[in-house]
Amino acid sequence: MALALDDIWYGGNGLGVFLAPLGWLTAAAALGRRWCYQSGILAATRIEVPVIVIGNLTVGGTGKTPLTISIAKRLKQHGFRPGIVCRGYRGHAKSWPQQVRADSDPMMVGDEAVVLAKRTECPVAAAPRRAAAAAALVSHSGCDILLSDDGLQHLALARDLEIVVVDGGRRLGNGRCLPAGPLREPDCRLASVDHVVVNGTARPGEVEMRVQLGDPVCLRRPGLRRPLSAFKGPPVHAVCGIGNPERFFLQLEAAGLELIRHPYPDHHEFSAGQIQFDDALAVFMTEKDAVKCARFARENQWLVPANAVVPESFFEDLLAALAPYKR
Repeated sequence: MALALDDIWYGGNGLGVFLAPLGWLTAAAALGRRWCYQSGILAATRIEVPVIVIGNLTVGGTGKTPLTISIAKRLKQHGFRPGIVCRGYRGHAKSWPQQVRADSDPMMVGDEAVVLAKRTECPVAAAPRRAAAAAALVSHSGCDILLSDDGLQHLALARDLEIVVVDGGRRLGNGRCLPAGPLREPDCRLASVDHVVVNGTARPGEVEMRVQLGDPVCLRRPGLRRPLSAFKGPPVHAVCGIGNPERFFLQLEAAGLELIRHPYPDHHEFSAGQIQFDDALAVFMTEKDAVKCARFARENQWLVPANAVVPESFFEDLLAALAPYKR
């Protein structure tokens, strides 16, 4: 099903035309819901600190998490005390919100939440209701600014700035809303956000972002790092359960590695057998996958960190917009 939808959304399959009426319904529902919040028919929760939303219009990954990490680190450098809220997608906790730490169980709170806590060392709270997570985080952590990861469509949490991340290769696919296309809401939404950040080649008026891979880290021994160049030669297994695994595979190949690809659905819950193979070759995976695999890791399994690189002018604009909120 995932492959069939991908072909319709991004591959030019004409079946999207027949699904278009369903996409119109999705678009109308999204526009109507947003109008209800804008007009006050539905009330958005206003948190006592500024809220920056980092989200996207399409289903699947675009690079939001690396950008959220980069923004959080830069805010800390400039004296802010950022906190992060996220949905906790695929987390099985029985009660929400959940405080998330670097050692939290990703099966309970979601893989992305744990990655955010590990990489930023910021307070993180996860909950399907972002407003509840935000209120809990502000009251207990002392943070003075909030980042809402993948929160563009969660309008119940009032926001001060909106940043949309777009996949520079796939862009918006066929431009249709679900299920006819990959859009969660119509593409006209881009005109209302503060920044459009493109993971790849940007167009005029957009901010260009590059996601660079860092030195692989051994899952079994986190203190052990090796440069990507050390793995050139024999092929390596590349295991990936993110929204667009091909992006990860292409980045590894661009670094000169020969791959044996193992793509999985986004947020896949791995078993030990799915990352263990009948050879001694290195096994590479993303951070999001690694937090779920660490408990049964072996010496030949490595996580590859991803770091967002954006122009300094983007951070200057962001900090200028936040200047009135600086205490």
